[in-house]
Amino acid sequence: MKLRDFLLQLSLTPGLGPKQLTYLATWLMQHPQVPLPLSWAFICQLLTLPPKQAERGRTYYGTPAQYQQMQQQYSYLALCDASYPVLLREIYQPPVILYYDGDLRALELPLVALVGARKITNYGRQVISDIIKPLQTAGVGVVSGLAMGVDYVVHQQCLNHRAVPIAVIGTSLDLAYPRSSQDLQVQVARQGLVLSEYPIGTGPRKHHFPARNRIIAGLCQTTVVIEAAENSGSLITANLALQENRNVLAVPGPINAPMSVGCNQLIAIGAGCVLAGEDILNEIRLNNR
Repeated sequence: MKLRDFLLQLSLTPGLGPKQLTYLATWLMQHPQVPLPLSWAFICQLLTLPPKQAERGRTYYGTPAQYQQMQQQYSYLALCDASYPVLLREIYQPPVILYYDGDLRALELPLVALVGARKITNYGRQVISDIIKPLQTAGVGVVSGLAMGVDYVVHQQCLNHRAVPIAVIGTSLDLAYPRSSQDLQVQVARQGLVLSEYPIGTGPRKHHFPARNRIIAGLCQTTVVIEAAENSGSLITANLALQENRNVLAVPGPINAPMSVGCNQLIAIGAGCVLAGEDILNEIRLNNR
């Protein structure tokens, strides 16, 4: 069995969480001569799994049902693949398996994350419209989360301006959340790429979205916050980017505008200020020197 296939099998094994999957993937890449698949007893010993967790995995690991589940999945990147994004591999607990729908060549472009609040204003819409075209002209791929608000408009504008959109979602690729994003998700896959770390049939869960944000930030050297209230969830993505030593930029707004408070605060503590698409391109050029 190839390592990438075995990592897929492990990712579909009950009882193994992200931390354990990352540990196993790293161990296996450091021990390429070990024959695969590993026995479940050896995995339990390697991870020192508690009895209940070990039993959960034992009843499913290596069964015909699991191998059938493996065959049903979308195409995927595994952490061991040479084509796995370099920047993403560097983050804390990178996804061991990353399913995709669309053209993987999108990941070869210089990438920037555009994120923001779910409650977008007309100002936010105009800002996105103004900065997408320069990014498209420069051949920059645009990463966002396909949520309502800023993310949704970012992907729409990418489609309108023939830019390359990359959506990272918090469900499996066969589902859309919210459901109203289904058509947009299909269009993004046609023009760019949709990514998910979740196997087929996985619906939205509250913890999926912070996990998704780490992938958005991890794919890019630069994250731009378009609009954000004081406690906006998009600030989580900005903080994750900072934790990974990535660059964070923000679009300023009126000091009395609720949806600009988060952005203005980011700028006040040192984030780069975006007044035009060229400001983003300058940051990307600095990173690529």
